[in-house]
Amino acid sequence: RLLFNLEVRKMDNTGYCGESFNSLQSGTSDEDMVEIAGATLDFSSTDDVPPLDRDYGSGEPNGVPKLMDLLDEPVPGVGTYEDFNTIDWVREKSKDRDRHREIATKSKESTLALMKSISDAFSGWLLMLLVGLMAGALAGGIDISAHWMTDLKEGVCLNGFWFNHEHCCWNSNETTFQERDKCPNWKSWAELIVGTNDGPFAYIMNYVMYVCWALLFSFLAVSLVRAFAPYACGSGIPEIKTILSGFIIRGYLGKWTLMIKTITLVLAVSSGLSLGKEGPLVHVACCCGNILCHLFTKYRRNEAKRREVLSAAAAVGVSVAFGAPIGGVLFSLEEVSYYFPLKTLWRSFFAALVAAFTLRSINPFGNSRLVLFYVEFHSPWHLLELIPFVLLGIFGGIWGAFFIRANIAWCRRRKTTWLGHYPVLEVLVVTAVTALLAFPNSYTRMSTSELISELFNDCGLLDSSQLCNYANVSVTKSSSDALPDRPAGQDVYTAMWQLSLALVFKMLITVVTFGMKVPSGLFIPSMAVGAIAGRLLGVGMEQLAYYHHDWVIFRGWCSPGADCITPGLYAMVGATACLGGVTRMTVSLVVIMFELTGGLEYIVPLMAATMTSKWVADALGREGIYEAHIRLNGYPFLEPKEEFSHKTLAMDVMRPRRSDPPLSVITQDGMSVEEVESLIAETSYSGFPVVVSHESQRLVGFVQRRDLVISIENARQRQEGVVSASRIFFTEYTPPQPPNSPPPLKLRGIMDLSPFTVTDHTAMDIVVDIFRKLGLRQCLVTHNGRLLGIITKKDILKHMAQMANRDPDSILFN
Repeated sequence: RLLFNLEVRKMDNTGYCGESFNSLQSGTSDEDMVEIAGATLDFSSTDDVPPLDRDYGSGEPNGVPKLMDLLDEPVPGVGTYEDFNTIDWVREKSKDRDRHREIATKSKESTLALMKSISDAFSGWLLMLLVGLMAGALAGGIDISAHWMTDLKEGVCLNGFWFNHEHCCWNSNETTFQERDKCPNWKSWAELIVGTNDGPFAYIMNYVMYVCWALLFSFLAVSLVRAFAPYACGSGIPEIKTILSGFIIRGYLGKWTLMIKTITLVLAVSSGLSLGKEGPLVHVACCCGNILCHLFTKYRRNEAKRREVLSAAAAVGVSVAFGAPIGGVLFSLEEVSYYFPLKTLWRSFFAALVAAFTLRSINPFGNSRLVLFYVEFHSPWHLLELIPFVLLGIFGGIWGAFFIRANIAWCRRRKTTWLGHYPVLEVLVVTAVTALLAFPNSYTRMSTSELISELFNDCGLLDSSQLCNYANVSVTKSSSDALPDRPAGQDVYTAMWQLSLALVFKMLITVVTFGMKVPSGLFIPSMAVGAIAGRLLGVGMEQLAYYHHDWVIFRGWCSPGADCITPGLYAMVGATACLGGVTRMTVSLVVIMFELTGGLEYIVPLMAATMTSKWVADALGREGIYEAHIRLNGYPFLEPKEEFSHKTLAMDVMRPRRSDPPLSVITQDGMSVEEVESLIAETSYSGFPVVVSHESQRLVGFVQRRDLVISIENARQRQEGVVSASRIFFTEYTPPQPPNSPPPLKLRGIMDLSPFTVTDHTAMDIVVDIFRKLGLRQCLVTHNGRLLGIITKKDILKHMAQMANRDPDSILFN
């Protein structure tokens, strides 16, 4: 019993020292990542389980133990992590628990210690406040800058070049209702250059300037990304999911990445490429969270604790992207985070609230509203309309599955052909094609957010849009400015053809755009595809109800002169369905959409379309776009949604296999410094089991490669007499040494005394669950108490790929 209590205390207090040590530089370029794919890396864990907090170098009795009896302070670097490796969640949780215990103990001793304890408890909320303020301010600046630069492609304001089109015409007394977009202060490039905006030459001039500005913006974006922060490209969500699961990518959430991503996101959106800023804003917010973590010791020195902040920052990113704070919290919970305790939920809610308030204070849209696409639908939806809503869900699921397969195929081609070697040329070519095809069509020329806003709009008496140019518009209603269903005019039919062309264009161009070396989000382009399809179906239903109101399905709720079909609602449902088909979000997507539009009473249609699109898309392919890109890039990510259904045992997956050399181990008291250094030099493993002896193979513990290297180097520098012949002991007491022998090294303090073990006949589905829920880096396999082998997370990922008939060697950080 005494021994058992002693062991429990050791397990509880010793902490875990786990990290792969590969001596790799923390490069941040795409070229570095390709080189790393050829190196021997041990991605033995990536689970996303941010636990509690504790300082690395605090020197407390229950913290990281001393290296040697001669040294009173902890060794710098022991317990830290190298780039492109995985954190040890269990060790981090143990350290955090120890830190809390010490703070609680000291707080009873003095008033100063009590104040420090209160400050420590409050620091998390202060950090959330700072993250919300910083991300909200950056998002407001991005919104304003992107709006101005998008309008810059078409003209400039004479009152001040920094005004966008809308702001330029706000104070003009000469703007008419019919031509609300025209005012003397705003001049198109044709008016400035040739003096007129009419005629073919003026059209060509505007066309050329539009293409030139688009090329300039995209060239600046890809050049800045390539030169200063290669990690700033893409949406960032697949990488953030991987980082939140415990993987280390130095520089991905750093200062340079934040700065360049903020600038190039504005440029990429303004260039007119088929991409959005919402996904990258999650990356921007996580960069803010990571940078601000360095202001607080308990977050700076605890990788798991930092991931709690990053989970909240992901919620902040969606909050400022869509003006949807609750949807942001649910997005982080459902889509991004691997581990989401209640404390993180509360702090995410607070941070999203602060960010939304900050964005509302900046008022980037100039309409005193937080939502991006505010809708005011005046007619209720009817039960039979669930049929077209479900049809939109089916379309969204098919489109989502098609897009994922096509985009992954294109990205794989980009990686394996000459396309990948010329990212600047690829961006310029895609930008040129996009601009040349987009300009002639007014629905593709306008920004995607503006397009979605127009498609969501319910036609009223004050609307001058081409989509609202119906016949018989003289019918008025006293209670509302909504119009009844009416026959479509010529402009509506023209708009339908233009929208049909825009739909095909958006579907194809988004496939090749997402994944280029510029910041590129997927939310808005996916919503645009669905909104166009929904608007087309909505107008079709509206005309069907008008001309056939006596049909059984319309009788009773579609009488002449009634406004019973709302095309804008169909656009909203279609946008939700397509975004759900691509990302496979459900609850968070519905909440984001009703926060985004203010259409609270349309939750049921949104839910029906979202679930239908998910079912259809899952039937055609199980992975969402982010999971597909994680697998494409070979990130060591153990998907929590994926079921392990194969009947294999731990002995089938563990290393070494029957044909492999025996497991590399360290004996607890029988190896010299020279022998251990030779073992480290000859192997590339992340750590080594410690056994009693080579003969018995009885397990004592597990020691990490990085901790061994750092400890031996530190001992050579700071302890006199340590030479290659010095013995290394992992025992509790150092046995008597022969006279004139060099001083020994006692490294028991860096050893994990309670490594997780399973027997060789443990079912692999249980082992996978253990890895997922505990965030393990490795697990040792024993038989009758003797060490047989080791299972790392990379082994599990390779085994799962092999079972799914995929290339197991693709599990590399590429």
